[in-house]
Amino acid sequence: MTETSEPQGELTLRTLAMPSDANPAGDIFGGWVMAQMDIAAGIASSERARGRTVTAAVKEMTFRQPIKVGDTLCVYTSVTHVGRTSMVLQVECWVRRQFSETRQKVTEGSFVMVALDDEGKPRAVDA
Repeated sequence: MTETSEPQGELTLRTLAMPSDANPAGDIFGGWVMAQMDIAAGIASSERARGRTVTAAVKEMTFRQPIKVGDTLCVYTSVTHVGRTSMVLQVECWVRRQFSETRQKVTEGSFVMVALDDEGKPRAVDA
């Protein structure tokens, strides 16, 4: 995963880090961040597949910087590979620090999503 100074992909989700999502030191829980990334991957993959998708795997995830209460979390997604029934999305999290214009890349990961039919079975994704 190469380092860039600008987000890669499309802004898919934007949310505020709240006190209920943090430990006593004010750092946001990694599980909350991962959940936001999974939601964004679900939105982007469902749009690409034009239907229901589910998370099959998280191949890699890197936490680079802490997220603090009051930061705005921005989640960017890009589809990097489409297979027969699955796709791989690169997901990046950037924050805009509270009361600041400072923006930092804080987390990134690779999510594998599978398209499902109405019966919950894998279905083909259009090329």
